[in-house]
Amino acid sequence: MILNTLLKYLPKWSILLFIPFLLLGCSGEGATSGTDTRESGTIHISVDESFKPIIDSQIQVYESSYPNAKIIAHYKPEADCLRDFAVDSIRVVVATRAYTPGEKAYLEDSMKILPARMVVAYDAVAVVVHPTSADSMFTMQEIRDLLTGKTTKNLIPVFDGLKATSTVRFVIDSVLRGGTLSSKVVAAESSEGVIDYVARTRNAIGFIGVSWVGNKEDSSQLTFLKKIKLAHLESTDRPGGFVQPVQANIYYRRYPMVRDLVYVVKEAHNGLGHAFAYFMTTNRGQLIFKRSYLMPALMPFTMRDATLSE
Repeated sequence: MILNTLLKYLPKWSILLFIPFLLLGCSGEGATSGTDTRESGTIHISVDESFKPIIDSQIQVYESSYPNAKIIAHYKPEADCLRDFAVDSIRVVVATRAYTPGEKAYLEDSMKILPARMVVAYDAVAVVVHPTSADSMFTMQEIRDLLTGKTTKNLIPVFDGLKATSTVRFVIDSVLRGGTLSSKVVAAESSEGVIDYVARTRNAIGFIGVSWVGNKEDSSQLTFLKKIKLAHLESTDRPGGFVQPVQANIYYRRYPMVRDLVYVVKEAHNGLGHAFAYFMTTNRGQLIFKRSYLMPALMPFTMRDATLSE
């Protein structure tokens, strides 16, 4: 009523001045004050530290395609990334799981956001040992015994942390099935810290994401691979056969420690967060996963028979 009275007495030309404000007032709950677009602006994302090499590559290619876009990645233990579901400034979370029903309800009810999620690739937990180690082939029972302190082997398990990381969570949930890690397990500060520890400790056995050591075409990973040795685990489909976490073995789940790589977008408008997440699902983004020796989740994978001739 007040608005109608105001419009009645104002000059008609002056009404035009109020149109932008009227539109803003009617924009609804899904509106956002973000100034970013799908090709420009700056956003912050939260990423499981296990995936730093591959997400660095994704960001580098995206920003080279859109020079006005800036994606700032914060690499953290997975538990810290999942807490960032509740942080307004974080637009995308990249981890090994999506939101729980409770986390989804919080995003929708408290933050007024309809989150989007998708599995974009499959990763593996790689096992690494010292280059001189006599042990480089393990059954999963031997791995479980090592991690629970029941083994007679003189090996020191080392992780990228003891509580908050996706690697620790995966091992406890999927390998130990809720069991407890031995007090002999050592915590490094990061995945690179695991590699350094194993490189200088002859009887250490490390657990890290394969994206840190799987790409033999990456110069930094070649440096890592000179310091450690990638172990073989018993195949899930061939007892007595041992495999490494290469793409074919991840795809067919022959390698026994495979996990998802998932994105969750949590922005109310169709901005840079949605665009970067979508990029990871496109052919270019999937090729980056492939070239980093993860298994793309959305790209066809072809196996061809081959023969070797001398």
